[in-house]
Amino acid sequence: MQSALMQPTAPIQHGAKTYHNLDNCIRDLRSTEDSMTQQALADQVSVTRQTIVALERGACTPSLALALRIARVFDTSVEEIFWFEE
Repeated sequence: MQSALMQPTAPIQHGAKTYHNLDNCIRDLRSTEDSMTQQALADQVSVTRQTIVALERGACTPSLALALRIARVFDTSVEEIFWFEE
């Protein structure tokens, strides 16, 4: 069963460009926050630790709501955490 909070990654076509991966810096942000664990972040954004693992690995993309909750935890914008790789 697929979670409503995340979706498998798929290429996105925008004009002549194809974006293959939604990359993120969640792991780096966790390490700057007093070595926040995956479980601690998961608890703060109301998901499982496995969801955080999947996001950090790039195995899935977050819903908008989840991306906003993660950004709020780190007091930054969604765009600073998530970006497309060509």
